[in-house]
Amino acid sequence: MENVSACSRQESLVHLLIAAAGSGRRMGADRNKLLLPLLGRPVIAWTIDAALGAGQITWIGIVGQDTDRAEILDAVGPVKKPLVWIQGGATRQESVLRGLAGLPEEARHVLIHDGARCLAQPDLFDRCAIAVEAGAALIAATPVTDTIKRVDENGTIRDTPDRAELWAAQTPQGFEVEQLRQGHARAQAEGWSVTDDASLYERLGWSVQVLDAGPSNIKVTTPFDLTVAEAVLSSRTTG
Repeated sequence: MENVSACSRQESLVHLLIAAAGSGRRMGADRNKLLLPLLGRPVIAWTIDAALGAGQITWIGIVGQDTDRAEILDAVGPVKKPLVWIQGGATRQESVLRGLAGLPEEARHVLIHDGARCLAQPDLFDRCAIAVEAGAALIAATPVTDTIKRVDENGTIRDTPDRAELWAAQTPQGFEVEQLRQGHARAQAEGWSVTDDASLYERLGWSVQVLDAGPSNIKVTTPFDLTVAEAVLSSRTTG
């Protein structure tokens, strides 16, 4: 674990882990998609900037792979909050486990955010931090606007879920640190594989709330997403 910068401890005990151990497979890139240029800067730089601008976040851990460490940290520049590098794992689940192990001893609440969600703004981090400090386990999400069809293995429509009950899961996702550690310990013991931490809570029967993040908090996964992100960021800087 590499400590890049330090500052005096703030009152807030909300810590943030940024998952940055992705790949460029669906992007068609030969490197981590978080290092692809977006308005002249790596995608991850925009994510970190937003996190640094959140007043409720006291500490940031970047969970990534050694091959990307130098380039990601070079993109950060001088910071006024503790920012730590944590070696990631082979899966997102393992990376979160390593991130939890790398939290400072005083950490009580944690937000986990995908580095590829580079359009998240400081206000979203702050709203999630305030909610998790108030006792909620939560995920940022947005109501589904499309009509969703459930299909079988042959591509035949089986039914149409009620759109009013459907939300698209995003990040940040926020939890009480010790409860999340207990959940991951149970997953390890049972051999469970989950795609995100909210899924783990669901499996354990623990309550998770949604916090409306709005439609712009997309995850950059494909070249089209990169085009959309560029348009959104351009409108923010010129608006």
